[in-house]
Amino acid sequence: MAQLLRVHNFNVSSDGIGAGEDQTLERPFGHVDHMRLFSWGFATAHWPGRTEGGTMGLDDYFTRDWARDIGAEIMGRNKFGPQRGPWEDHEWQGWWGDEPPFRTPVFVMTHHERPSFTLSDTTFHFVGGEPAEVLAQAREAAGGKDVRLGGGVSTVRAFLDADLVDTLHVAVSPVKVGHGLKLWESPDELLDRYHLDVVPSPSGVTHHLFWRK
Repeated sequence: MAQLLRVHNFNVSSDGIGAGEDQTLERPFGHVDHMRLFSWGFATAHWPGRTEGGTMGLDDYFTRDWARDIGAEIMGRNKFGPQRGPWEDHEWQGWWGDEPPFRTPVFVMTHHERPSFTLSDTTFHFVGGEPAEVLAQAREAAGGKDVRLGGGVSTVRAFLDADLVDTLHVAVSPVKVGHGLKLWESPDELLDRYHLDVVPSPSGVTHHLFWRK
């Protein structure tokens, strides 16, 4: 069975923006209030890192699916942290503390490589190369399971442009941001390659589910 490259719980505003500008240590999503975008997910029982409580139902179905049969993750450097250029601070080990939620090898795409390190049951590798090359490394590390593409916006777009994404779940929140990094102008842009189901949720978010034609 083929190993899929899957995007899960990728959140955008109603005008297609997935991240803001001017990212800092205190503002991982830049000027965008990520609490407004992700409020639907934070409320669910199976949001990564949650240990108790939370809602069940449709939204929880999607957050629960995030870890199913995943053997590795790929992310862009800006999802890992706010530094740019050569690494000046090797003490920085990501936004997630001593127990990251990934629990798999994570391949961080960067033009400036640094040594791998392990936190709990997650090992971060810092790799260069084109999307297909990074995906090949992640698939080898995944041990036959699927690979999750975690973001951010530019990274997801790069893999979409390289025609490497097999399934894509985008949660569209009912808020407008105005400017920032856009995943799309319209989800219709992907319909030449993907089927699409659109599922509204009582929380107000609309889930867009894409899979290859």
